[in-house]
Amino acid sequence: QVQLVESGGGLVQAGGSLRLSCAASGRTFSRNAMGWFRQAPGKEREFVAAIAWHGGSTNYADSAKGRFTISRDNAKNTVYLQMNSLKPEDTAVYYCAADARYYSSTSTMRSEYDYWGQGTQVTVSS
Repeated sequence: QVQLVESGGGLVQAGGSLRLSCAASGRTFSRNAMGWFRQAPGKEREFVAAIAWHGGSTNYADSAKGRFTISRDNAKNTVYLQMNSLKPEDTAVYYCAADARYYSSTSTMRSEYDYWGQGTQVTVSS
């Protein structure tokens, strides 16, 4: 079955960096957009970043622009989220997601993604 497994979360001080990885198995996503979302306690899951199948087009939430970078390695069936200048408000569970449609755009909507990982906790201390 299809699995998305996130890793790389942890505890970091404000201003620090983390790199999240999402390894897919069960099928290849080299022709699919992939994204990152996050959910803080008591809040809705929100869009963070997305990347097109070819990696040449990306989309970021305003909160992530200039600090986060999404990338992918289709040979490894893996997508990454480099997070720099982290703030306490970035604390959340981060989820990887994949769109089942081929060659789709980098959607910001949860409903456009069909596969989800279990999430990895990111905690930023002040």
